[in-house]
Amino acid sequence: MTLRTHYSSQISEKDDNKKVVVAGWIQKLRDLGKIKFIVLRDRDGEIQITIKDSEELAKIYARLVRESVISVAGIVKKNSSAPGGREIFPDKIIVLSQAESPLPLETDAHIQSSLDKRLDFRPIDLRLPRNRAIFKVQSTLIQEMQAFLKSRDFMQIFTPCIMGVTSEGGAEVFPVVYFDKEAFLRQDPQLHRQLSIAGGLEKVYDIGPAWRAEQSHTTKHMCEHRVMAVETSFIENEYDVMELQESLVSYAMEKLKKDCPAELEMFNATIEIPRKFPVLEFPKIYDILKELGEKLPRGEDLTTAAEKNLGEYVKEKYKSDFFFVNRFPFAVKPFYVMRVDDEPEWARSTDLIFRGIEMSSGGQREHRYNKIIEQAKIKKMKLESINWFADFFRYGVPPHGGFALGIERLTMQILGLENVREATLFPRDTERLVP
Repeated sequence: MTLRTHYSSQISEKDDNKKVVVAGWIQKLRDLGKIKFIVLRDRDGEIQITIKDSEELAKIYARLVRESVISVAGIVKKNSSAPGGREIFPDKIIVLSQAESPLPLETDAHIQSSLDKRLDFRPIDLRLPRNRAIFKVQSTLIQEMQAFLKSRDFMQIFTPCIMGVTSEGGAEVFPVVYFDKEAFLRQDPQLHRQLSIAGGLEKVYDIGPAWRAEQSHTTKHMCEHRVMAVETSFIENEYDVMELQESLVSYAMEKLKKDCPAELEMFNATIEIPRKFPVLEFPKIYDILKELGEKLPRGEDLTTAAEKNLGEYVKEKYKSDFFFVNRFPFAVKPFYVMRVDDEPEWARSTDLIFRGIEMSSGGQREHRYNKIIEQAKIKKMKLESINWFADFFRYGVPPHGGFALGIERLTMQILGLENVREATLFPRDTERLVP
């Protein structure tokens, strides 16, 4: 027997009185004596199976438990009180996988479990329609970003995750054993994107993981996260990078509204895309924060509280959930950023903030070899640790820039989730390495 001819969402009035085969997990069982009901759940939704006047099927039903996997062949009938307005009267049920009982995690959406327990039993937790909706939204975002970048003639590339040296310096790296050497998991795929620009690819993007060995125990930090990382060349300045990112995000969000209305509705998520993302710049940001009652010393980076306060300020003044922060202090940025030549205290470095949380970091990179070396010395870096990267800038590299947009964080903020781990299939943080 064919295990499936239709998903639940595909069964419609044109299938009335026709035979179909559906397959999935048992969501609910209800025994009314002579009539027995199974609510079958698949990737797209639910459908009711109604058993009546069949001793053979009643015997199979008696052995069933919730979350077992079955395939059902039967005739479709209209029933306005059933999920989707239709039910199936089966003539055959095959048990493909019998679940153990009791379940280690409840799959009834009305019964709440702690996030830690849900993540301990993540494959079962993912069966909840709410969680499937999260990852459909995330998948749609990525697909639409890729469609946008393809329309702009960007090339998708794959950059290495294992580095021979630390990419940004500092201690926030994970060492790995690489045969008889020490290597490191990358902090960001950026440096190899830049080398791709040096190689003449001009416009590239990479989707993949990055790692930070941070002892951060917050709802927005993890040790492993994924980014949509974009690099483009022959730019005039960092404003070209911001325009590209604004267009990318706006396009994906508009498509998301069209492609995932049911999923967004599940979270009461509203998407408002401003005509233009406002831009706030240092050092004026220090004055804005002072007016908001938060004193941030000149030369320091934004704090979590500062991002939140600026988000509220922009929302009130510009009616926008999105805004860019530009011209960060060079003192808090890596060696490869471009400084403002006539104001070297500030870097052409940009962050995208969405509803008070940083979504991306980027800006214009330094493409002049002597400046890269000069800035590495300022950062007190050992030049031998960056020669593998910097030496290629001796041979002609165009002005370029880009950004790395956090995929899980963007999903979290769109849906109003409380913790970025909910938007991560299998999170990795300071305590969690399995499943």
